[in-house]
Amino acid sequence: MSVPDLLMTDPAPDMTPAATTPAVAFESAGETLLGVLHVPAGPGPHPIVVLLHGFPGNERNFDVAQALRRAGYASLVFHYRGSWGIGGSYSWAHLLEDATRVTTAVREPEFAAAHRLDPERLAVAGHSAGGFTALMTAAADPSIAAVASVSGFDFGWAAADSRADPARRAWYLDLWRGGLAPLRGTSAEALLAEMEEAGDSWSLAGLAPRLANRPVLLIGTGRDDVTPAPFHHDPVVSAYRAHPVDRLEDHLFPADHDLSDHRVRLSRTLADFLRRHLPPSPGGVGG
Repeated sequence: MSVPDLLMTDPAPDMTPAATTPAVAFESAGETLLGVLHVPAGPGPHPIVVLLHGFPGNERNFDVAQALRRAGYASLVFHYRGSWGIGGSYSWAHLLEDATRVTTAVREPEFAAAHRLDPERLAVAGHSAGGFTALMTAAADPSIAAVASVSGFDFGWAAADSRADPARRAWYLDLWRGGLAPLRGTSAEALLAEMEEAGDSWSLAGLAPRLANRPVLLIGTGRDDVTPAPFHHDPVVSAYRAHPVDRLEDHLFPADHDLSDHRVRLSRTLADFLRRHLPPSPGGVGG
């Protein structure tokens, strides 16, 4: 049976229940995280993809969320503490804590039943700092079924890079100063100090043993001065292949950091990866 083009095909008008887009909220460390859940048409239960945006979150990947919904996946976009009007303070550690909380919350029985979700089929996918967060979250939780990182920022490598070269340290400070407007409770200096203190414990290459038995998608970007592939993508791919991570899939797109001219290819690649390893429910839009 042919698969409909997920970028062009809306669900059949008689498919029930209809697709919905509820606003949702989750508690994390006493703060309320706000998000948007994209629920496919059909009875489900639908597999879930939690989409983690990067720093500071200008690109929130709603186009990917909509494409995944049309392919039969419930997709969630949310904001971390201290970002975009959410209470609390922003930090790299809070990204990890909030991602852990949200990936747990979407699988809680009451939430999953209310939105026709399958708590046994959860994937996490992220971009840039969100790619780092996705890999770290999956490595810490063996019940996450699949993980994808796009232009993933390797904080372990960057920490060593910053400590070794004052000019590079200044570059990171400039990078993060430019993104502080939608954030609260932090500074470029605080973010740099946190990264340097974490050091090798935030190395993406070092996660290979904990991801070895799961599907992993790594997408690098070849025209990228934020996460240049020779430092943030290629060494991670090599480490995962050497371990090995048996179900690793990797791509290098000739794109900038935000994949500005590769959004369709990004959605297709992620949806195809999920179809192979986490198929949608039979009878759903992508089933």
